Amino acid sequence: MTAVPELAGLTWVRVCEVDAVLRGGGVAALLADGTQVAVFRTQHDEFFALSNRDPFSGAAVLSRGIVGDVGGVPVVASPVYKQQFDLTSGVCVEDGGVRVRTFPVRVADGVVHVGSP
Repeated sequence: MTAVPELAGLTWVRVCEVDAVLRGGGVAALLADGTQVAVFRTQHDEFFALSNRDPFSGAAVLSRGIVGDVGGVPVVASPVYKQQFDLTSGVCVEDGGVRVRTFPVRVADGVVHVGSP
């Protein structure tokens, strides 16, 4: 198998068992460097990870947001001011100039892992 260039050199951090993330929900995790991430599971059983920090409020709350979709694009709505963030790109739906960092996610043997540089 050939390594994907943008994923080469990542450290894969075990976050939790798949069943710990409910469909349509999220969980918060801490990476080795202290970065807080929010891991989400859609109703279609896809997993995504974003920074847990809401850029509008500054609070680490995105993992507690509401997961849904806008026009078929998976999003999470912040529990603070309700801005929605595209789970694939981190871009804010309401303000395309604002984005949150995304992280690669993989599921192996029933465990969710997040890629960390």
